[in-house]
Amino acid sequence: MKILMFGWEFPPHISGGLGTACYGLTRGLSNFKDIEVQFVVPKAHGDEDQSTIKLIGAGDIPVTKKQVQLTNTQHKVDYYEVNSKIIPYTDPDEFWKLTSARFSRESQFVETDDEGRIIFSGTYGSDLINEIYKYAIVAENIAADNEFDLIHAHDWLAYPAGIAAKKASGKPLIIHVHATDFDRSGGSVNPKVYAIEREGMETADKIIAVSNLTRSTVIEKYNIDPKKVETVYNAVEPVEHTDKLTLKKGFNEKIVTFLGRITMQKGPEYFVEAAYQVLLRTRNVRFVMAGSGDMMNAMVRRAAQLGITDYFYFTGFLRGNDVFQMLKLSDVYVMPSVSEPFGISPLEAMQSDVPTIISKQSGVSEILTHAIKIDFWDINAMADAIHAIVEYPALAKTFKKHARTEVDSLQWKKSAKHVRSIYQKMLNTL
Repeated sequence: MKILMFGWEFPPHISGGLGTACYGLTRGLSNFKDIEVQFVVPKAHGDEDQSTIKLIGAGDIPVTKKQVQLTNTQHKVDYYEVNSKIIPYTDPDEFWKLTSARFSRESQFVETDDEGRIIFSGTYGSDLINEIYKYAIVAENIAADNEFDLIHAHDWLAYPAGIAAKKASGKPLIIHVHATDFDRSGGSVNPKVYAIEREGMETADKIIAVSNLTRSTVIEKYNIDPKKVETVYNAVEPVEHTDKLTLKKGFNEKIVTFLGRITMQKGPEYFVEAAYQVLLRTRNVRFVMAGSGDMMNAMVRRAAQLGITDYFYFTGFLRGNDVFQMLKLSDVYVMPSVSEPFGISPLEAMQSDVPTIISKQSGVSEILTHAIKIDFWDINAMADAIHAIVEYPALAKTFKKHARTEVDSLQWKKSAKHVRSIYQKMLNTL
């Protein structure tokens, strides 16, 4: 089976769990000799691990171009013309108004460089929606020029690319829902993002959800047939280097760690408030918030207001081996997410022998037994759990022992086997 897979990021260039999950799944699929994956990202940097996949950068693919004379300029500009309803824009509100006045509905254009390639930043900047649709343009070309059996698109950023590839090739489309805008926004969904998500779900022949929590959201919020949606849990790669600790604390206090994006979805404010409650009982503990995000400044201010900055540290975004170094320094890991479709970081913490506290509002809570589960909003319960682990070594030891055994069974090769069975069923029904 040849799989044409679309994603937005791939290690080491990641901003969160999406790239990690894509990497883990593709490595898991590489265990099967009958599967070959071509993985497409908007921008390839050249240092990605391609030992198990063929990586394609959409920005490296030349596309057909033509010259168009714009009526309000004195020179010609190179554009790529496609017979689709994709139109580039800078201001979403002016999207149709600015283009329909000059061109018919059948003439849509997007600018290319001198070699006919569309330029991508490959990031999550202010021009994200525009880049998503440009990505779909190249996906149509890639689908037309390559041999494959089915299409697999990861998360909403890649859904338009998957749809374009399906239309160009007629091949079946699987979309992989790692999160929805209901998770990211706390319910105040962006209508443009919701429209992209819903179109992807309606067009797909099969939908993979990362948890039953996410599956329910897909069915209930997007009105999708339950028969079309199947849960495949995320996992972790076996890690052998977690015992090679090169950093030292420099102090004797216990370390409690929050590791993730500092955004509303991840519940960082509840972690700060729980830290204050713990520090009212003991000063033999320090707190670390490792990550970055739009709530970081607010969290720094709140820690200062509570008078706990001497015991609270902000590291910024961590990636790769730095994540495991931070976890190996930690005595407790906390994931107080408000809405977490899955949550790979608790598995990484458990791999590193760190007792783990997770919110009940997370997909990973569906499969973990040896983690403490609390409601994200219950600051007192969170503080009680943290205090118990740092104060009672026997409790911490019990969690370490059983959690490591549990997480060692949650490997990507098992999840990949499930995904492979979905591939086979889809191809057998054609």
